[in-house]
Amino acid sequence: MTITDSSPSKEVVTTASPIVLLESLLFVASGPVSPARLAAALEVTPATVQELLRELEADYGRRGLRLQWSGGAVQLTTAAEAGAAVERFLGLELTTRLSQAALEVLAIVAYLQPATRPQIDQLRGVNSDGALRSLLSKGLIEEVGRLEKPGRPILYGTTPDFLQSFGLGALTEMPPLDDEEE
Repeated sequence: MTITDSSPSKEVVTTASPIVLLESLLFVASGPVSPARLAAALEVTPATVQELLRELEADYGRRGLRLQWSGGAVQLTTAAEAGAAVERFLGLELTTRLSQAALEVLAIVAYLQPATRPQIDQLRGVNSDGALRSLLSKGLIEEVGRLEKPGRPILYGTTPDFLQSFGLGALTEMPPLDDEEE
């Protein structure tokens, strides 16, 4: 892509590299964006975008930014280890903490997703309505569909905000569950 300054005094032509353009698109995107959409905007193939994203990811590993993957889409975020400084800078230190019940429900949804309220209640042994409402209002979980069985219970899954809040680039980075039966 070429940028031209057409002022009468002089003409300056600057050509930005594809990786610079990709990084710029990720920076201005309001949320996760698919590699196909990035490829269309850059007028390159999705495979080229995937290669450029791998380059960015390797470079960001040494810096304060990260690529966060969610459902096949990617978003530019700050590094988890910079979280405290970013919160102080933005005046977010007084963010609310999650209750024990909300943490339990969030863990169940994160590992089982999609999960229904009856499944969550059965695992916890208590009603989880309040914790689910709290997590929904905080944007950590969302409704992802309905189960095709009598009553059509709501299916819940985690959001990109969940990944960002816990410093994860993707759900695959969550710690494995311990098998208590061993």
